[in-house]
Amino acid sequence: MRRRLKKYLEYLAGIDFGKLSGTELLRIKNDLLIQTGFFQHERLIHLIVTVFFALFTIIAIALTVFTGEMAAAVLSGIFFVLLVPYVAHYYFLENGVQKLYEYYDRILKEEIK
Repeated sequence: MRRRLKKYLEYLAGIDFGKLSGTELLRIKNDLLIQTGFFQHERLIHLIVTVFFALFTIIAIALTVFTGEMAAAVLSGIFFVLLVPYVAHYYFLENGVQKLYEYYDRILKEEIK
């Protein structure tokens, strides 16, 4: 999904919205709305997964602190190591979707002209 969002953002960056006809703007706007929906769904799923991993990490750390068990410490480490890429991926998705919103706003401004 990361590659797809990146390619789609590059595609949008290469478009000169000022030179497009009304029909072309409408086509791109409709496609943008559909793609934004896909990426918003992906973002929501990753938010849910990231929150659960964060909760599991906190619970594992609390378990380590209260029990002092080595297994709990290992579990805390595993959850933390998995949490870092989830947060990084969610950050990328969030910023990418925000950029899609900006492109949508640019299209709206061009339609008004």
